[in-house]
Amino acid sequence: MSAFTTESVLSVRHWTDTLFSFTATRSQSLRFDSGQFIMMGLEIDGRPLTRAYSVVSASYDDYLEFLSIKVPDGALTSRLQHIKTGDPILVGRKPTGTLVVANLRPGRNLYLLGTGTGLAPFMSIIRDPETYERFEKIVLVHGCRIVSELAYGDRIMRELPTDEYIGEAIREKLVYFPTVTREPFKNRGRITELMSSADFFSELSLPELSHDRDRVMLCGSPEMLNQLKAFCIARGFTEGNSGEPGDFVIEKAFVEK
Repeated sequence: MSAFTTESVLSVRHWTDTLFSFTATRSQSLRFDSGQFIMMGLEIDGRPLTRAYSVVSASYDDYLEFLSIKVPDGALTSRLQHIKTGDPILVGRKPTGTLVVANLRPGRNLYLLGTGTGLAPFMSIIRDPETYERFEKIVLVHGCRIVSELAYGDRIMRELPTDEYIGEAIREKLVYFPTVTREPFKNRGRITELMSSADFFSELSLPELSHDRDRVMLCGSPEMLNQLKAFCIARGFTEGNSGEPGDFVIEKAFVEK
């Protein structure tokens, strides 16, 4: 059996000249947990060219959705950015990854901290009923350079609260905090700066971060991950994995830069 299934592109959206997302068909045999990633890509000269991509769509959706950067000279993304409806893609059969709620100890508040395409796994997690069963508040912080890169902002604020399946939980428990660094916007600053700011938590009407009650998921640039990992450890947080749940987890798989 091949390690991949061949799926068909259903839709493509170009957010900016460096960012796009697309949906594709989903094999009925594919099962994944919210927050996991999967190998995905194209067949080039008869061979698979794939990279790890977090799944944006919910685990119960009958389609797959992915968010990707565009790299002009990237082996995969230089080709993938030109896909159109009906084109074939390759999707791996074995999802994996550490950003699943089962890898976290019980807590009160869940912080989902992502930069750029690091938002992708959190889009799946915030549509999972288990997330809302386990935590009283879910705080999604998405950091980008410019406003146009805040992909899915309208969906989070307008569509998801009206979702017949999960809308009520989202309205009651989800806090969305988009922030940018290079343009005027209602929220400014890097996530690493915000997490050290008393004003940030005051605006959320939540106490400052504590390992006693808060759990954290991290996905983004290596620099951001290193800084926030050190930040969490300095405050007594322990890193979790599939073998031993902890207070925070990090996604270490990256699409090519």
